[in-house]
Amino acid sequence: MVEVHGWIPSQAVRVMYAQGIVALFPYLEDPLSKHGYEHFYDAASGSGYIAWRLKTVQRSLSDGSRSRVAVEQCNGDPKAARDSASTVQQLTDQECEEAISVMNHSSDEALVMEKMKATFEHRQKLVRDPDKSVDVLDTFPRFLDIPGLIEQDFLMLFGEEASGKFLARWPTFFRPHITEDAKGLEPTLHVEELLRSAQGNDGGWDCDIASLCLLLHLIPPTSKGHRKSVKISALQAEDYLVRYLQVGASIQIFLTSLEPSQPFLLCIAEQKNKIQKFYIIVDSKAIPCRAQTSVAAFDELFKTHFVFGTSYSEALDGFYTFIQTAVYNIDVGMVREKPRVRELRARFLNLKK
Repeated sequence: MVEVHGWIPSQAVRVMYAQGIVALFPYLEDPLSKHGYEHFYDAASGSGYIAWRLKTVQRSLSDGSRSRVAVEQCNGDPKAARDSASTVQQLTDQECEEAISVMNHSSDEALVMEKMKATFEHRQKLVRDPDKSVDVLDTFPRFLDIPGLIEQDFLMLFGEEASGKFLARWPTFFRPHITEDAKGLEPTLHVEELLRSAQGNDGGWDCDIASLCLLLHLIPPTSKGHRKSVKISALQAEDYLVRYLQVGASIQIFLTSLEPSQPFLLCIAEQKNKIQKFYIIVDSKAIPCRAQTSVAAFDELFKTHFVFGTSYSEALDGFYTFIQTAVYNIDVGMVREKPRVRELRARFLNLKK
């Protein structure tokens, strides 16, 4: 059911499956109930074995460290299957195997970029296969030493217009409005420090990362209602977005200390306002950013979710949904949004009028 109809199937789908079970296995029909299938799914109460099982599946997807599942109907989600915006001729599966071998042994970056374009659809098939998705970086290890491949794949998915929106709109429109709106937040020492940095007043943070953290405080994490869910603060959620490592420290040692998590930005810096290099951490591997600025590095981080079919961290779901819909304009009206996301987006975008 989940594979065909998505991990939140409609009530009609659940009823259809309950009917199908008792039709195929008549001895499972309950003669004392109205329709005979209510113990599998009762539309009136939303109860029954199918409802219980779906909750278990949904909880396991949310609790999973990668939550990377091939679900065709996850409309608006980074995991959703999409038609490519590119017209680049794609290789057959056999040709892809040959191209992968060539890429993995070539020092010619231009050749690797070309072969990566031609194997894009093959790579997307791996990304959407739950048994193979975690091996994508092992199959295509050049992501780990050639910056720019994430941007190239995202361009093939969405085209140039969508790809360039964050860099064009964040510094000039969203950052100043978010900073102004964040002045209404509870004035903790941390928020005041972020505000000073976002306004360029030497608060100790890079101004763009500070404004992104302020957005996270404007759209804080919310509990999803699971008994095991523990609501965390916006301050705690910042660790799911960006982390820092001192210049000269071992990245490999850092990676071995990690718990499995969704992609996040690793900044190599002596101080939080003087970042020297950026990496995106995916599957406990460090992908070097082509970006030289924090706003461009975050742009790559966001795009990583779509390139590798990775769900948003639960702590950052509202934050990323706002970025996806308000800034990139991807799948607006299709993705599930929290009321706070819709309210904040409407308020900001109405400022244009």
